[in-house]
Amino acid sequence: MSLRRPNLSYKGNKEKNEVVILPIGERPLVTGILNVTPDSFSDGGKFDNVNKAVKQALLMTSQGADIIDIGGESTRPGARLVSADVELERVLPVIESLRDKTDVPISIDTMKSEVAREACRAGATIINDVSGLQNDEGIAEVAREYSTYLVLMHMRKTPETMQIEIHYDDLIGEISDFLYGAVNKAIKIGVSREKIIIDPGIGFGKTVEHNFSILKNIPAFKSLGFPVMIGVSRKSFIGKTLDLPVDERLEGSLAAALYAVLNGVSIIRVHDVLPTIRALKIVERIVRAD
Repeated sequence: MSLRRPNLSYKGNKEKNEVVILPIGERPLVTGILNVTPDSFSDGGKFDNVNKAVKQALLMTSQGADIIDIGGESTRPGARLVSADVELERVLPVIESLRDKTDVPISIDTMKSEVAREACRAGATIINDVSGLQNDEGIAEVAREYSTYLVLMHMRKTPETMQIEIHYDDLIGEISDFLYGAVNKAIKIGVSREKIIIDPGIGFGKTVEHNFSILKNIPAFKSLGFPVMIGVSRKSFIGKTLDLPVDERLEGSLAAALYAVLNGVSIIRVHDVLPTIRALKIVERIVRAD
């Protein structure tokens, strides 16, 4: 495992044939989370104007983030969906401003093809669909059109209802089957296999026990043959286990993220970039030691 940070120069994506290549597999990639929403579970309302949001994105980039993931719709448990117009009003000015200031790859966190398309036109090179194409298969068409990376995540129901009556007969098998189906759907639509990333969806329609089981069984998801992304940062399974509020979950988040990386996760999605980068450097030295 190497943490050398190669040049992730942005080649532009306003024209469909200009793409970004991520060094997936060379080392774990760190995605900095930027929610420009009033109601996200961890940082809702903190970055609700363009200047604040761009400042935070540039800070995370300076700390070593490989990707900035921008979301304009909260997907916390119980959250209600917003319209595409509202989502675009939140994310587009941030993407456009950030694109002018840094070469860092930008990910758009959305379930709507309309939002994804406008975000890609503005310079996003990754689409992060937490619905795994359940909400809008047009997401895959946008990914094909703009040659972007496509993250397909497992989620049951919607954010508003996903934590109601949670039950799985075979947790790992059912998540794997869902992801396999979503991947095949994307490939049939024309998304390049090399541009697909999967995410088992920790915290999305799962109990505390389910989330720990997902982490323990990362190799099962890797066996599907695609890079795995995991988001554990500040999530409620950590808070419930340690009896801690959102702003005191750093240590638990780091422990879960490092375990994930050591078990083969390619991308970790985090709020706290600098502590994560520092922790990963120590893990790398341990792995490389004689």
